[in-house]
Amino acid sequence: MATINKQWLLASRPAAEATTGNFRLVETPVPALAEGQVLVRHHYLSLDPYMRMRMNDAKSYAAPQPLNAVMIGGTVGEVVDSKHPKFAAGDKVVGMGGWQQYGVVDGNAPGLLRKVDTTHVPLSAYLGAVGMPGVTAWYGLVKLCSPKAGETIVVSAASGAVGSAVGQLAKVRGCRAVGIAGGADKCRYVVEELGFDACVDYKQHKDLKSLEAALAEAAPNGIDGNFENVGGMVLDAVLRRMNAFGRMALCGMISGYDGAPIPLSDPSLILKSRLRLEGFIVSEHMELWPEALKELGMLVATGKLKYRETVANGLASAPAAFISLLKGGNFGKQLVKLT
Repeated sequence: MATINKQWLLASRPAAEATTGNFRLVETPVPALAEGQVLVRHHYLSLDPYMRMRMNDAKSYAAPQPLNAVMIGGTVGEVVDSKHPKFAAGDKVVGMGGWQQYGVVDGNAPGLLRKVDTTHVPLSAYLGAVGMPGVTAWYGLVKLCSPKAGETIVVSAASGAVGSAVGQLAKVRGCRAVGIAGGADKCRYVVEELGFDACVDYKQHKDLKSLEAALAEAAPNGIDGNFENVGGMVLDAVLRRMNAFGRMALCGMISGYDGAPIPLSDPSLILKSRLRLEGFIVSEHMELWPEALKELGMLVATGKLKYRETVANGLASAPAAFISLLKGGNFGKQLVKLT
């Protein structure tokens, strides 16, 4: 009797904010494996802000998520059957299995499935601190912000999976780390648990002047490097505090994921401060992943890189957890536990 696989499909594209009604749950039998294929039982699904952009049928760095297809998403799990010599039942693996319980993967396709060691690093961490979010943090900070000891690094969405790693990696490099997050609890976590030097609660500042003043207090020597996840008024405030020849890594613009334009209030500041500003997609820099994962894995294994997970239980909870993520309802990495 065939194993039944539950899957979330993208049923419709959001008109504005995404809703749970944009998704449809279906059940399909797991197909028999062909030569070279691997069957994975997913243990955890990663939910990430980029998924919202992929739901739109608009030009971007990647093709839109197809309608009536399994939602894209990172997964970790265990091989339950294999017809590929490099994978065996029981192997722990990370891949892009999507919003479903099982995934059939071509074991010959480069980069689709990677075995991981869970001796010192928990399996779920390969979707967070030692996975795509961690590598995103590492690349944007190390390669684009180019931090030097004594400099000030600011990161928005600082309590999230990416932002939390950015600040800690900056501290490892001798920098002053300043976070921007929403709410007193998140700011307290960023400073007291993650070791940032300061954190600005943007929810306490309703206008640009107030937010800029708070940033000036948190970063009295100005800002040398900015890792941007939010955009909008947050980015406007940071621009006003950037030092000459500062570096800015544009990772995300979550303030505009619902489709509204995100204008800069004063783009001339980029010229006046001679800033270097670069957007990036971490999957376009796979040659650097081994270097990043080596450092991230070592820091997590030795307890020097801390992380937090918000875990929703069961595949059925994925759409609601995703909507909550987009509204800032998660603390750290948002996961869905599937087993």
